Amino acid sequence: MVVQNSPSSQATPASLPPSVFTLPQTAQLEALYTIIRDKETSRGDFLFYSDRIIRLLVEEGLNHLPVVPKTVVTPTGATYEGVGFEGKICGVSILRAGEAMEAGLREVCRSVRIGKILIQRDEETAQPKLFYSKLPQDIEKRYVLLLDPMLATGGSAIKAVEVLKEHNVPEDRIIFVNLIASPEGLKNFCAKFPQTRVITGWIDQGLNEKAYIIPGLGDFGERRYCS
Repeated sequence: MVVQNSPSSQATPASLPPSVFTLPQTAQLEALYTIIRDKETSRGDFLFYSDRIIRLLVEEGLNHLPVVPKTVVTPTGATYEGVGFEGKICGVSILRAGEAMEAGLREVCRSVRIGKILIQRDEETAQPKLFYSKLPQDIEKRYVLLLDPMLATGGSAIKAVEVLKEHNVPEDRIIFVNLIASPEGLKNFCAKFPQTRVITGWIDQGLNEKAYIIPGLGDFGERRYCS
């Protein structure tokens, strides 16, 4: 079960928006984060343990999808009054680090469609700029799990949601899933899109003068893709 705004050793500002949800803080979860934060952790271990966290996050993201009543007949001939997902879903990863979360989504959602968005900083304006996007043609009819491991200032995530909305995806059909978030990034993102739910594994202390998440884990993409 997802825990909303739960007090823990992680940073949980009193003003945390109601659309933000964190994983339950357990000793196992903190141990996983301790491993991937350690600069001495090997690339193999970083891959293995970050994938475990991603799987947990994706499962929690799916818990926020609406369901409708559904009746099935079991092999015994009895009927079971259950539920089914209300609509189709898809994943959208913010390149390049977001691609690391695609496998976790595919493991729990068979044949799920996945789109991609590339956002980089414009050197002239210093603002996030869309460089590339490839999305399912019917994305406006789907619930979207937006995937990016780190939420620092929130600039890239905000731009990604703007792109999705330009493709007629309703704000309340987007669920943003990330491993580590800063309080500043959460406030910026949720102020812009209060109807979009955010599922994060951990809320860190904040940003330093270079806008790096502290304590963070470094550059997720570099640690995952570079030996």
